[in-house]
Amino acid sequence: FSCSLSDLLCSFLGLLYQEYRDKSTREEIETRRLQDSQTDPEETSPSEETPSEAEPTSTTENKAPAQINLLRNSNSRFNLWQDLPEVQNSGVLSILQPDEIKLQEAMFELVTSEASYYKSLNLLVSHFMENERLKKILHQSEAHILFSNVLDVMAVSERFLLDLEQRVEENIVISDVCDIVYQHTVNHFSVYITYVSNQTYQERTYKQLLQDKPAFREVISQLELDPKCKGLSFSSFLILPFQRITRLKLLVQNILKKVEEKSDRESTALDAHKELETVVKACNEGVRKMSRTEQMISIQKKLEFKIKSVPIISHSRWLLKQGELQQMNGPKTSRTLRTKKLFREIYLFLFNDLLVICRQIPGDKYQVFDSAPRGLLRVEELEDQGQSLANVFILRLLENADDREASYMLKASSQSEMKRWMISLAPNRRTKFVSFTSRLVDCPQIQCVHPYVAQQPDELSLELADVLNILDKTDDGWIFGERLHDQERGWFPSSMGEEILNPKIRAQNLKECFRVHKSDDSQRRKLGSRNRQ
Repeated sequence: FSCSLSDLLCSFLGLLYQEYRDKSTREEIETRRLQDSQTDPEETSPSEETPSEAEPTSTTENKAPAQINLLRNSNSRFNLWQDLPEVQNSGVLSILQPDEIKLQEAMFELVTSEASYYKSLNLLVSHFMENERLKKILHQSEAHILFSNVLDVMAVSERFLLDLEQRVEENIVISDVCDIVYQHTVNHFSVYITYVSNQTYQERTYKQLLQDKPAFREVISQLELDPKCKGLSFSSFLILPFQRITRLKLLVQNILKKVEEKSDRESTALDAHKELETVVKACNEGVRKMSRTEQMISIQKKLEFKIKSVPIISHSRWLLKQGELQQMNGPKTSRTLRTKKLFREIYLFLFNDLLVICRQIPGDKYQVFDSAPRGLLRVEELEDQGQSLANVFILRLLENADDREASYMLKASSQSEMKRWMISLAPNRRTKFVSFTSRLVDCPQIQCVHPYVAQQPDELSLELADVLNILDKTDDGWIFGERLHDQERGWFPSSMGEEILNPKIRAQNLKECFRVHKSDDSQRRKLGSRNRQ
């Protein structure tokens, strides 16, 4: 390149990554809405009947490859591969199968979105991190926590983008991009794990600086007002790397859904997806580990044991749910009595491997009077017992702190709270609808139209355009769902999404999901047979 990459990018797309991401997900939502409203969605879903003999790359092999410089054209505003003049003038659009054109668009979006992402990263560094006034205000340790290893992340993005652009310039019909994604994920993308794992401290430091340093607050506000930022906040730039690595996995999934089955390109896309999934999981674990450790220390300090003490802090233990429930006094036979003190408050701390049952005592402390391993818990809902016993369930401890079986009749504040506790306490209990992993032909589905940030450990954060299977729902507006692209489960308000009503679209979503995760399935089958042996 004769001029710097960032200069070339400034003229490309005209979108910062945050804008691209928002535009792209909203288009995805609208496309799905359109498909869902059609009585026969077959025309809008990828054709299953396309002849596999028509290989687009071989059709164009004899043509001289047209050289294009994607990021060099100062007037370039092309969002679609088929809009490029080089593509339109070549005549390939009349030769390629419709499915191959869709695949070209999916690969081209991965390249152009990386360009947009790099542009936003560059702005984070040049406009914020390297601002002289900001440098004087921030202590070196504060700047390190705030910006972490963003320079490494940007260098990795630049190298990745150069390789992608080189591939696009080889031939107007892009041969593949997933091989490049695979190589960079394996060799370079560990920088994302470092950056994202720092997120808890980054957020805390940023809030603290806004609170404690008026000069910092003032400079950030002024920098955000610069037209370059297009009205976007400083924090939206800080979370770019985590958003990108997650989005990259979805872009590879999109390619995977469009490549020919049992082809080399499918194999490469599956490999790239598997490696990206490993990085995304490591990023998520990094974030959780930081916050979980602090949370466990805080809980340990609040507990006083009336029974034999249980060590709470463990590197493999984390909190799943905590909260107050009403415990029914006396034996089950007295459940029909209408006494004032029919129920009394108890407080539960549920960890991934342990339940601790307490009573709150003065000084923000909790006295533990029973406990049980999570694997030895059973729940049972009480139905049609009248208003005073609404939202009541039985919790059985098969082996409690005294090595005996114990039962508790517990009342929740609402139907959703009762169901949330029951699913958390006994996760293998059958839900109203069956998970997609059961290979059910049809299951209720919902697409997210409003982003949601989880407020409790048993909730699921949602991004725009996420598609989820509905596993359970409550009358008071909560859904227990399983996201198709990563099988993460959790509760969220039903107002965050729109149900997908067309059964053919639901079937298509499931089919694509099975295809994306088929390498995981074969791995699970291997493990299953090994365990049986």
